[in-house]
Amino acid sequence: MASPDLNTPDHTPGYRALLRNREFAGLYAGFTLTVAASTLSGFALGTLVDRSTGSPFLTAVSMYGATFATVLGATTLMSVADGSRPRRTLVALQAVALAGACAQAVPGMPLAARFALLLLLGFFQSLNTGTRMGLLAEAVPASAYVPARSLMNITAGGTSVLGFALGALLLRHLTPQGLFVAAAALTAAALAVTAATVRERSIRPPRRPGLRETWTTNAALLSRTGPRALLLNLWVPNGLIVGCEALFIPYAGENAGVLLAAASGGMLLGDLTVGRLLSAAWRRRCAFPLRLLLAAPYLLFALHPPTPVAAVAVFVASAGFAATLPLQERLLALTPERVRGQVQGVESAGRMTWQGIGAAVAGATAQVFSPTVTITALAAVSVCVTLASRPYVNRARWVAPTSPRG
Repeated sequence: MASPDLNTPDHTPGYRALLRNREFAGLYAGFTLTVAASTLSGFALGTLVDRSTGSPFLTAVSMYGATFATVLGATTLMSVADGSRPRRTLVALQAVALAGACAQAVPGMPLAARFALLLLLGFFQSLNTGTRMGLLAEAVPASAYVPARSLMNITAGGTSVLGFALGALLLRHLTPQGLFVAAAALTAAALAVTAATVRERSIRPPRRPGLRETWTTNAALLSRTGPRALLLNLWVPNGLIVGCEALFIPYAGENAGVLLAAASGGMLLGDLTVGRLLSAAWRRRCAFPLRLLLAAPYLLFALHPPTPVAAVAVFVASAGFAATLPLQERLLALTPERVRGQVQGVESAGRMTWQGIGAAVAGATAQVFSPTVTITALAAVSVCVTLASRPYVNRARWVAPTSPRG
């Protein structure tokens, strides 16, 4: 049962109050273990591919290529996130993840098979995310949603950093297959925690998840100016700035680590401030300035500033990633309860896909122009997208789709 702190009207609960909610704690722990497992598995696969092929391109694809498969889940079967038995769906998807992690641990598997498995797991992971976020919206009251997402965002970033560091340490003593085994163990723990703590949501109306249901809801979501503008603001500026970050190594060389660390620190500060300290009213007021903040400091790169100045600009800019929280809160408020999981799954999948697109566009553009010019141009486009879409975001509203069921 939820902690009393969570149920106080108009009160924004702290992280400790959230973690006293058994169901949220289970969703959170399962999410954290899943991120850790995914990080270790990606690091192991990247190492294996690098040792086998020596190809930087294949290595990068092996570590991050699964994000592109998430869009397939968003456009085909994401409606399963809002089925009448979401706990059973989440547990089943965790079991699929466990089977995939165990399969990757099999020695001697051909690289083509590993890449196929990577894409398959990315597809199911997008459904996992939609189902989990749909349950999250029901497990905590509306006033706790942003702090809950903030805590999960912070944990995901921290877990990824620690996962890569731990992976590098373990590889001194283990083979990549050993890391796959460790990832499988973490995935099994996530499955056990999820099964033991998350309860079924029997209040949901019966649905028939499938392609038609997914397409109908997605069509309604993307055909309406308001929700479409919210998604645009959640996807495109974020993805373009991730593209800027993808150029830190060619821009700064051996000092790229300083810029990457500054980006992580700024993101952490932004999520903590917006998710924990600001009221709902202040979050709404800050969404637009934060989205501008995300890109504007990168315009300084046109002057090719020294590393300390660039690091400060990156730190300040990365706090703007926290604009995601009030925009997600707004999207949730405008979404009918029966399709919340699907809409959040589409939002998450689209955001991850646009991060991949941003990195790809940045890399391709930097092949023709310098990293300095490319970073400045991407930041300018991000500012333009934010400014142009603001009136539509302010008028955002949802119009429910017509169900295909008879």
